[in-house]
Amino acid sequence: MASTVEIGKQLVALCNQGKNLEAIDLHYSPNVVSIEQWGDENMPARMEGIDAIRGKNRWWFENNTIHSSSAMGPFPKDDKFIVVFKMDITSKAGPMAGQRMQMEEAAVYTVKDGKIVQEEFYYDMSGCGEK
Repeated sequence: MASTVEIGKQLVALCNQGKNLEAIDLHYSPNVVSIEQWGDENMPARMEGIDAIRGKNRWWFENNTIHSSSAMGPFPKDDKFIVVFKMDITSKAGPMAGQRMQMEEAAVYTVKDGKIVQEEFYYDMSGCGEK
């Protein structure tokens, strides 16, 4: 069974290769929980289950032009690790459609029995017209 650090390193490597969905397939628990800072009726802040998380990721890639992205870390402690993501994107939909922006977010991942059981995202969108 892979350690928390090993899972973190593999997740970062896959994300840096643009293989986010592969990272989900390899390292996420079927019952994974994802918690965003905000949500709405179309994309709730809390989502459960690997299919919902795959769908959220597909939506992200379909609704944003990604000019560049990077993942840094992992920064581990016990059964958790943090990854810092930096992205240069242009939104294709919503109130920011057509606008290019740079984003940074930190994600805290919790690992149990060799799988990611929770991901939680922290970011500041105050300058991007979002909540």
